[in-house]
Amino acid sequence: MGAQQVRDGFEELYGAAPEGVWAAPGRVNLIGEHTDYNDGFVMPFALPHTAVAAVSRRTDGVLRLHSADVEGGVVELRVDELVPEADRNWTAYPSGVVWALREAGHPVTGADIHLASTVPSGAGLSSSAALEVVVALALDDLYELGLKGWQLARLCQRAENVYVGAPVGIMDQTASACCETGHALFLDTRDLSQKQIPFDLAAEGMRLLVVDTQVKHSHSEGEYGKRRAGCEKGAALLGVDALRDVPYAGLDAALARLGDDEEVRRLVRHIVTENERVERVVSLLESGETRAIGPVLVEGHASLRDDFRISCPELDLVVDTAMASGALGSRMTGGGFGGSAIVLAEEQDVDAITKAVTEAFAAAGFKSPRVFEAVPSAGARRLH
Repeated sequence: MGAQQVRDGFEELYGAAPEGVWAAPGRVNLIGEHTDYNDGFVMPFALPHTAVAAVSRRTDGVLRLHSADVEGGVVELRVDELVPEADRNWTAYPSGVVWALREAGHPVTGADIHLASTVPSGAGLSSSAALEVVVALALDDLYELGLKGWQLARLCQRAENVYVGAPVGIMDQTASACCETGHALFLDTRDLSQKQIPFDLAAEGMRLLVVDTQVKHSHSEGEYGKRRAGCEKGAALLGVDALRDVPYAGLDAALARLGDDEEVRRLVRHIVTENERVERVVSLLESGETRAIGPVLVEGHASLRDDFRISCPELDLVVDTAMASGALGSRMTGGGFGGSAIVLAEEQDVDAITKAVTEAFAAAGFKSPRVFEAVPSAGARRLH
């Protein structure tokens, strides 16, 4: 969905041209899963798939929302009547951003918004964060709030945590707001320090595929919250602020202290080893050993499958089939219980791997997966 289409759609809906058009991408997480709400390390990069918003200011306290991707007309709300967890529809994401901006003291007096997105929904690629960030960036520009990318990400996370009611970490919004073309973002979620790590696979004869299993998930329903609560319990039992504070070298001692609470032991083991995997991938990429990250991705999948227990048969089938077909590495990505897996492969092996995965899904009686290349792309920006 191009900027001009969204601009035209806005004009058709609201009877005037928008003040501007903005885009914010979905993301793929290369490594570092479920570490973000444990103050740990993550390494996402932005997709070329984006949420696009045409927006104009209003001064009368009215917020009008429309999506080209959802059946139905314009939804009209009042900014001074926005209440957390009252909205169970898609409109909770953009209206939550308006609520969060106003709660933080920013004088947002209303807006007309028309949205369209090419980020696959429910695929673990952060379609909701893209929606939040594009609205936040547009309002920041129009109201001249002067907020930095990481500040917009924080506000969007608050919108999703408090207004939508989903206990997500800070990674998705930061990736959408701050990623750069040709780079993965090494993010410390405790202090929000960032480092752009060059990640140009095409230049080295490789590709990264996303395999959307077409199995939908919803974070706000239960299992994600259970894992988060279990991690917090582990940190409390170990007497640390967050599991990020458990050193990799001290993992065995920490697990021994947790005794026979097997569920908490598994969660702690995943988070501590996953933080170490992120640091290993950063080190390999910085030293030019890109192919060597493959086995680290596979390790990450095994940990998510066996310790965090958030994989599913479809995700495991992608990883097992890809690896048997010559992939350099593969793992599930995103919150789990469906969504997508990533596959790192030599350029010449992409077609064979794609064919093998598609045939394996057919043989298993699964819905056909959607496979596309993930190219590290630009973060949120103004288009028009």
